[in-house]
Amino acid sequence: MTATPDGYVTVIWEAHAKAGREADLKAFIAAAVTPSRNDPGNIDYEAHEIVDDAGTFIIYERWENRAVLDAHLSAPRMRELVPQMLELIDGSIEDGIRLLRPFRPSH
Repeated sequence: MTATPDGYVTVIWEAHAKAGREADLKAFIAAAVTPSRNDPGNIDYEAHEIVDDAGTFIIYERWENRAVLDAHLSAPRMRELVPQMLELIDGSIEDGIRLLRPFRPSH
C-alpha cells in the first residue's frame, strides 16, 4: 500500500459474511467503527451494507498517511479483532482490500 501524492491513504474493504453469520458480522463491524474513527490520523471511516446483498459489507476509510494506517492496523485492538473477524467472513481479510488513487481531469 502506498500513500497518494497528497499523503492521504484511501482504503475500501469488502467482506462477505459466512452463511448464517450475516447479523454477527454486521454487529462486529458496527462495534469497530467508533474506535477506528477515534484512531489518530483517521479522516473518515464509514461502514456500509450492500443493498439487496445481505451479508456483504463495505468499509470506506481515509487516513492522513500510510504511517497512521499502519499504526491502526497493528494496534493491539486490531490484533485481537482479526481472529474474531476470520470466524465471521468468507475468505481472507486481504482478499477484500482495495486501495484507491484519486485523479482529476487535466483541464
